[in-house]
Amino acid sequence: MNDVPDPTVGEAPRQRARWILAAIGGALILVIAVRLLAPKPARRAPPPQVVKVARVVRGDLPETLSELGTVTPIDTVNVLSQLSGYLTAVGYREGGEVRAGQFLAQIDPRPYENGLHQAEAQLEKDQAALELSRTDLGRYLALSAQHAIAEQTVADARFTVKQQRAQVALDAANVAQYRLDLQYAHITAPIAGRVGLRLVDPGNYVTASSSPGIAVITSMKPTTVVFSVAQNDLAKVLARFRSGAKLPVSAYTNDQDHPAATGVLYAIGNQMATGTGTVPLRARFANQDEALFPNEFVTVRMLVDTLRNALVVPTPAVLSGAPGDYVYLVAADRTVKVRKVTVGPSDGLRTAILSGLSAGDRVVVDGTDRLTDGAKIRVASTAE
Repeated sequence: MNDVPDPTVGEAPRQRARWILAAIGGALILVIAVRLLAPKPARRAPPPQVVKVARVVRGDLPETLSELGTVTPIDTVNVLSQLSGYLTAVGYREGGEVRAGQFLAQIDPRPYENGLHQAEAQLEKDQAALELSRTDLGRYLALSAQHAIAEQTVADARFTVKQQRAQVALDAANVAQYRLDLQYAHITAPIAGRVGLRLVDPGNYVTASSSPGIAVITSMKPTTVVFSVAQNDLAKVLARFRSGAKLPVSAYTNDQDHPAATGVLYAIGNQMATGTGTVPLRARFANQDEALFPNEFVTVRMLVDTLRNALVVPTPAVLSGAPGDYVYLVAADRTVKVRKVTVGPSDGLRTAILSGLSAGDRVVVDGTDRLTDGAKIRVASTAE
């Protein structure tokens, strides 16, 4: 007899499992409902940002250009030998000051002294021959007047006198040349300035115009600085320069707070560099203390003009972004607003505002990186 399974067997455990799952689902639904329906706590407003502000004031603002320049001496001379020979003496101290005409070096003069003696002897010989030719010509002229001599003889005597006169002139030129060579053998400073390190020692054989030369002399007082300005700034500089104004120029070295030297602009180049769109300018400095050294890089600040009674704010207040140039304007309710402005010249510390602000407005100068339009602020201090 086959056994038939009872369908009611195992039904009770499955029924209990369904009830347990239903209870868990209901509990979850209840928790979610409580979460959704429970009142949410009010969000705390962000604390006000601590900032530093400054007032927009009226004042005079110097319009300056700041550029990188190079100290360029007015005169730099590489003294070369004009003769060939052995260097017998050097008469300067390395790195010392020399005056124009001061003795620098001596080339062995003996070969040129011997040449001078020979040229002087040849001159005396040809001068004697010229006197003899003139005497002969005088005698021939007397005989020709008596028709006692051929005219051809007289003509030949005249030509001989001319030849001897030319030979004497040539001998005199040779004497002058050897005397000039003796002057060249005694080398002197062509300009006043500071001489560099020794380029050749006594005992060496030098040749005419041979490199590196005898010495290099650089003028120190006065000196100049060459710098460039962009073509956008050139019009203002030209207008002031052509009006006869003396544009003051200050040179700064090693990030100094005070200029190492002050001078004036005295020359503007005649061509614009196509690669950079700049024009070279040269400023002259007295440099009595020799604070500016040749080929030294300096920062040049040139006063072009002065804006009178302009609206001025500290330069850190002016920001650049999507609106263009803008500032954070402090409102009466201690919030800030983004205010677009048109900026003018700047001297680095202060910037002129051409439009967008009024005198007495307050702008944020420190803490702008954490601000947005409409943000609340707390003023920590006010910049004067």
